[in-house]
Amino acid sequence: MTIAVIDYGMGNLHSVAKALEHVTHENVVVTRDPRRINGATRLVLPGQGAIRDCMGELERSEVKGLVLELLAKAEKPLLGICVGQQMLLDDSEENGGVACLGFLPGRVRRFPVDMLDSHGNRLKVPHMGWNQVAQHQPHPLWEGIDAGERFYFVHSYYVDVSDDTTLFGTTDYGHTQAHVATGRGPVFATQFHPEKSSAAGLRLLENFVNWAP
Repeated sequence: MTIAVIDYGMGNLHSVAKALEHVTHENVVVTRDPRRINGATRLVLPGQGAIRDCMGELERSEVKGLVLELLAKAEKPLLGICVGQQMLLDDSEENGGVACLGFLPGRVRRFPVDMLDSHGNRLKVPHMGWNQVAQHQPHPLWEGIDAGERFYFVHSYYVDVSDDTTLFGTTDYGHTQAHVATGRGPVFATQFHPEKSSAAGLRLLENFVNWAP
């Protein structure tokens, strides 16, 4: 088995690869070579920063068409991380509107700037740090992970899927409920960073390695 971390110039590529190597003896490669991506048995789509930049780099690296083809075939397990989750949606509000990959129905929205916590204190954007994730419905990648477990986040925009069957986990930030774990078929994606989320994040990555959708 080979796990390919798709390199299109954005995201914590090597941090993700190192975390995967920690939970498996299988071959983990960071690559943009279409042959190696096509030949891999599992795929990871990372992302970090502005979604317009990520979509632009995906296009410039000539990987976008391959990713769309792999999503359409839905034959291999694929894990999206952070902006890698956001890119799976129809579009994003960021920078006046950015078209995404359209694999999951829904939109990427910006957190409101006037959010308050339960004590009336203003909440910061980006949403940064540890937060609890409620498991919206069962999934093999939740195996061994407690409901309400905390994961690590860094994001100013959040996913809002329009099909409840694609929603697997949520996080509350102020009065906003972010859809932080989503998926369909062999695709699962998280807004949080499993590679930065200690034991729970490593367990999720291990579950991904062992997942047989």
